[in-house]
Amino acid sequence: MSFGDPNPNNPYGQQPGQPQQPGYGYPQAPQGVPQQGYGYPTAPPVPGGDYGQQPGYGARPPLSGWWRRVGAILIDGICIGIPYGAIIGIGAGVGGGAGSGILVLGILVGIGLGLFKLYKEGTTGQWIGKKALGISLLREVDGRPLGFGMAFVRYIAHFLDSFACYLGWLWPLWDAKNQTFADKVCSSVVVRVG
Repeated sequence: MSFGDPNPNNPYGQQPGQPQQPGYGYPQAPQGVPQQGYGYPTAPPVPGGDYGQQPGYGARPPLSGWWRRVGAILIDGICIGIPYGAIIGIGAGVGGGAGSGILVLGILVGIGLGLFKLYKEGTTGQWIGKKALGISLLREVDGRPLGFGMAFVRYIAHFLDSFACYLGWLWPLWDAKNQTFADKVCSSVVVRVG
């Protein structure tokens, strides 16, 4: 039997005398009525991607300045570099087979801390440097954290910032949204929260 079969013995088919239904699941909304999506309601996108106040959703936090961003990068670099450097230094000092094992451990610690940084920035918008300086990494369209995947893509996209004589790292100095090239690619902004 197939869908819409008038056979009353088919429990899944259309029953006789009932109007044809539009399909499986919940009834369809009438034409011209917007349908609500799944999940939590989100702020509507701003026309043209303008970062500003949206009616009914309150004011967005102000954009972070360039110096705070630089400070956060330096603090995060120190937080990853000190454990990584200490373990690598110990491994180089020990030498031999044990030293090689310690060197590998140092590399794994550096990679692990880098991935943890991306996880925290993706899920909360902050890691140690951003939290210390009161800034947060958010999606431009709705002000929510990027998520780990987009934080990772943003990290990889930072090669664009370095590609043209490091011009992308300086771009926030004169950009209207204080974005690097990686921020533009990933539609992210860094805002002040504290």
